[in-house]
Amino acid sequence: MKKLTLVLVLTIIGFTTNAQDDEGATVTVVIENVLSDGGTILGGLHTSDTFMKGQGVISAMAPAKAGEVTLTFENVEAGTFAVMVMHDVNDNKQMDMDPNGMPKESYGTSGEMNMYGPPSFDLAKFEVTDTDQEIRIRF
Repeated sequence: MKKLTLVLVLTIIGFTTNAQDDEGATVTVVIENVLSDGGTILGGLHTSDTFMKGQGVISAMAPAKAGEVTLTFENVEAGTFAVMVMHDVNDNKQMDMDPNGMPKESYGTSGEMNMYGPPSFDLAKFEVTDTDQEIRIRF
């Protein structure tokens, strides 16, 4: 009887786990104007708490290739988010900077880019609902 109960409980947990995996929307990010092959395109889906402070709530990456690269964030719950992407040319998993503090590697955000300072969550944010969406970011 204990084995039957254990199997039943594990089966129910398995069904609820699979059901949760299919919740949320898919956010597809197309990065335009990737200038070269080589390295990795890194992306993060951020909340206001994680924006410009490290890894996002969901991360994605793809090999860089000249032209367009697509990243996909799946099972995103409804809320307000921003996407940050960069071309990690040397695969060191960080943004390389000039001595004057300017980025050496291409980067971009969803929404509007602040051309005279660091990216802003308020300019980059967008709403995720239960509908899949595509965002285009140009390097």
